[in-house]
Amino acid sequence: MVENLNGESTALVHTVLGPVPAKELGVILTSESILNIVPGAEFAPEIDMDENKQFEVLKRALKEYRWLGGGTIVDRGGMFRGRNVLLYRTLSKETGVHIIGSTGLGPETMIGSYFTTGQKNPPGPLPLDHLADLYAKEVTEGIVVPRRERSGPAGLICTEASREGITELEEHLYRASARAALITGAPVSIQIGNDAEYELDILEREGLDVSRVIVGGLDRLDMMERGAALEIARRGAMVALDHAGWNPHEGYVSDDRRVQLVLELFEAGLADRVVVSSNASGCAIGQEVSQLGFGHVLDSFAPLLRKAGCSAEHLRQLLEENPKRILSLEAEVDIEITNS
Repeated sequence: MVENLNGESTALVHTVLGPVPAKELGVILTSESILNIVPGAEFAPEIDMDENKQFEVLKRALKEYRWLGGGTIVDRGGMFRGRNVLLYRTLSKETGVHIIGSTGLGPETMIGSYFTTGQKNPPGPLPLDHLADLYAKEVTEGIVVPRRERSGPAGLICTEASREGITELEEHLYRASARAALITGAPVSIQIGNDAEYELDILEREGLDVSRVIVGGLDRLDMMERGAALEIARRGAMVALDHAGWNPHEGYVSDDRRVQLVLELFEAGLADRVVVSSNASGCAIGQEVSQLGFGHVLDSFAPLLRKAGCSAEHLRQLLEENPKRILSLEAEVDIEITNS
């Protein structure tokens, strides 16, 4: 992390309002959804897409998070899960919560034909360098807003594998994400399929330092049985226990077991390689999602950690220092933010 002559960090993080010093972010949730909209929901006549209603719902959710002590939320949905960067900019100004937008694609079931065929003959996915350039420009020039060109920049490159196992197309998307990260210095966040180490290998083979990768889904029951979190942390990547509040009937460990895993990582000397979030959705449209709010980590999970003996220093590292470090840009990027 870059420091000035006084020994203070000068690291920057891209929020939807532009670059912000990492030291100003406070408590950070690294894997949430501000909006979570099924692609195509806007064409269903029975679905209400009123942005004013979305704004009011999200404003209440973000203000509650702010009141609990939250500072920043990462909207991890990538390019096609309903992100609305113009709405996010207004929400951030209104609530004082920093919002970090994301770029990227995945899993395969969420990919439109433009990206899978590339309008080529014979059909095939867009070339790696084309995809990497699309992602990189959303970091360096701003997130694409249909009919409005670009707005606030992405601060994270996201991709995801299918639970049954990563597909050939998804490997392509992983590789493109790694290349975009190398261009921009932005971190990559993955949601794993069924083999976390293999998927991390894909990124590493592209030349990406695994310390710039957030590996999500490691608090799933199947990953816990394999001891995947400890293995990934030992390799130097950031372990994301990103479903706090989810339970075994949903395929995840309980919060009590999640707390134990956090403490196990601390005891193994890996306290600098773990972050926690809840994969909550502020406003979901066209689907049913977990009813957890953005406040779960602060008002429920953090007290469990304290009760289990987690020190204030370790709690701050978990909720503030580790996320700040991984989200800080490693390259200096010039971007002009409009007032739109």
